[in-house]
Amino acid sequence: MSFLQVYNLSVSFGGNRAVDGVSFKVTSGELLALIGPNGAGKSTCFNMINGMLPPDAGSVTLDGNELIGMKPREIWRLGVGRTFQITAVY
Repeated sequence: MSFLQVYNLSVSFGGNRAVDGVSFKVTSGELLALIGPNGAGKSTCFNMINGMLPPDAGSVTLDGNELIGMKPREIWRLGVGRTFQITAVY
């Protein structure tokens, strides 16, 4: 059974489709990477998963519970969060 399931996640900004029908499943103990070039929609996808951005379509479930519509802090308390890349100039 999937622990995290993302199904048909989509969002547009004006006429630009940033994420179009992204689906994947992650089982307990599994590692999954989302890779792509700049502007491919990776951060946008993560922002929808963690509740920072509402999707136009799709579903995100964690252990069978729907996350879409929950506040980011509620999702974080369930264990879904993100970190940001820290850049430094040497």
